[in-house]
Amino acid sequence: MFLENYCRITDDKVSFTRQQASDFAKQIADDFNPLHNIDAKRFCVPGDLLFSLILERAGLHQEMSFKFSGMVTDSTKLNIPTEITTVASIVDDNQKEYLNMSVSGDYTKNSNSITALTRAYVEFSGHTFPHILVELMKECQVMINPTRPMIMYESMSIHLDNLDFEDITLRLSSTTLDIDGKRGNACLSFDLVSQDKVIGHGKKFMLLSGLREYCQDTIDNIVTQYNNTKALYIAQK
Repeated sequence: MFLENYCRITDDKVSFTRQQASDFAKQIADDFNPLHNIDAKRFCVPGDLLFSLILERAGLHQEMSFKFSGMVTDSTKLNIPTEITTVASIVDDNQKEYLNMSVSGDYTKNSNSITALTRAYVEFSGHTFPHILVELMKECQVMINPTRPMIMYESMSIHLDNLDFEDITLRLSSTTLDIDGKRGNACLSFDLVSQDKVIGHGKKFMLLSGLREYCQDTIDNIVTQYNNTKALYIAQK
């Protein structure tokens, strides 16, 4: 269980300290979204950590879709299923839902396949900003609010032709950004590749809020600040 350092399991309830969630974002996903900083006012656990735990606990299916419906904090204790037949939800003890999912097709609990897909997806997902989204915002001539940048993970889905793999990578295939006033919905489509062969496809959807007219200087400052934060973290390790 390579995720054991990034969560706590007590009486089958899963919870996270701020340090654990922040470490996962930075060390595994290479994600320096300020929402995952331990001192963030609106701190939340990375959605990719929830995705990873679901695969580790409940297994990998050929068809999987996930929709996030609530922000998990360090005070949240979750019930994460260990088996999914068709649909399931991640809820707390008050039945508040944080994520719902649906699955179909063949199924495996092969740890090598699950770890390979988890690490590949999380690495791809963690590089969404600035690598992918900045270029997409430039194309659409909009940008996020520099003083309160909000980019939220909304949903994702994957399809695998088969589950017989032990190494896999994700390759971006297309991007779109639909704009509605000050909100945007970004769709990142990707291929799943094993041994130079495409064995599946997927999509990740993200919500961008506080959109305004694009300014290259402002974007450059946001990216510089992001990269400086990452460099400082690495230097301290």
